Amino acid sequence: MSRPAARERASHRCSECGTTVGKWVGRCPECQAWGSITEVGATRMRVAAGPVSSPAQRISQVDVEEARSRPTGVPELDRVLGGGLVPGSVVLLAGEPGVGKSTLLLETAAKAARAGAPTLYVTGEESAAQVRLRAGRTDALNEHLWVAAETDLSAVLAHIDTVRPGLIIVDSVQTIGAAEVDGSAGGVTQIRAVAAALIAVAKERGIATVLVGHVTKDGSIAGPRLLEHLVDVVLHFEGDRHSTLRMVRAVKNRFGAADEIGCFQMTETGIEGLADPSGLFLSRADNPVAGTCVTVTVEGRRPLLAEVQALVSAASREGSPKRAVSGLDPGRVSMVLAVTEKRAGTTELARSDVHTATVGGMRVTDPGADLALVLAVRSACREQPIPGGLVAIGEVGLSGEVRPVPGVQRRLAEAARLGFTAAIVPVGSGQPPAGMEVLEVVDVDTALRAVNALAGRARRTVPRP
Repeated sequence: MSRPAARERASHRCSECGTTVGKWVGRCPECQAWGSITEVGATRMRVAAGPVSSPAQRISQVDVEEARSRPTGVPELDRVLGGGLVPGSVVLLAGEPGVGKSTLLLETAAKAARAGAPTLYVTGEESAAQVRLRAGRTDALNEHLWVAAETDLSAVLAHIDTVRPGLIIVDSVQTIGAAEVDGSAGGVTQIRAVAAALIAVAKERGIATVLVGHVTKDGSIAGPRLLEHLVDVVLHFEGDRHSTLRMVRAVKNRFGAADEIGCFQMTETGIEGLADPSGLFLSRADNPVAGTCVTVTVEGRRPLLAEVQALVSAASREGSPKRAVSGLDPGRVSMVLAVTEKRAGTTELARSDVHTATVGGMRVTDPGADLALVLAVRSACREQPIPGGLVAIGEVGLSGEVRPVPGVQRRLAEAARLGFTAAIVPVGSGQPPAGMEVLEVVDVDTALRAVNALAGRARRTVPRP
């Protein structure tokens, strides 16, 4: 007796990330998007073998030259990309409006055009005349740089056929629409179709492509998460409009490190790369000031000096004291303040307003800055400046212990290069650089005693008038 055929069951798929689930749910279990699960009819297909695009090769015989990166002419961008742009690769650059994405990419396009590669800059947000004015201000004019103001996908593909570029920049992917696809430009369906068409052209013709993406209010890339999975590189362009500092951070990179950053500075004539940006994150006070401490963070593989500042004042009103944070992780600051109050003898924090910040608009998320924050808060409470030339590195636990952090040797070498002569670090940090005094501590109390010892030594060495 033959068994009855199993009944086909419909599946459900997330329109944001493409995850398939067995039944409908209100929230996608993968990307946590609400209302994105839709039913997809189940079909059982028999796929026969067909022609192949290229024969399979032994991995040792595959030519790697096709995946070699080509420098863009912007060193800081090359650092983030892993050496440059790879022909046929697709890069997604996202950032807040007005942060400088178009300025950076227009300069990149001009550098590629000066190298002799035809470059196509497609703008869907501005007119060609507006791009021409910006190019004139930033010295980005070149005969090999082509500009097209289009919002239709078919027109963009026609420009690609005409120009035959080696680099394409689309600013932005949310403004391009396809007439054959339902929905308005910027919608999930439109973005998916436009991105898929541009990626197919880039892969087929070996054209390096950069797509500009918008971000939502919480800072994530707008549109379906599937877009981030389709592209080869995802970059975030960060910066405060009130500061000249800009950072390009890689969050996905199939051709290099996925945790590298590039530093830039906005000027009146455009955007400039900063090969040595540490000086931007330090104050210029000639004498030590209470409530400040310098640390060394690691962004990607680059050590950067950062100054952590704290201000402790009497509570301005009854009830909960105020906690203001700028440039630091608010959750981590709250934890460090609790440890400082309990383990560093600063019980007045429970009745005081505490303001913490970094210098130069830098955002510090590295746990290695915990110890510097503890020392800065304690210094602000006691109105006792930390000795000049000192850096503090270490993660602080809830019990007050100072835990080791990665890359201490690179951090100390960068501090020594910039003239710092003393450092407080966790135990087991290795050999210190030449000319630097390194004090290893096990907990917050030991670190405070080390600071007091350095301060007392500095007072004894000051000549009396």
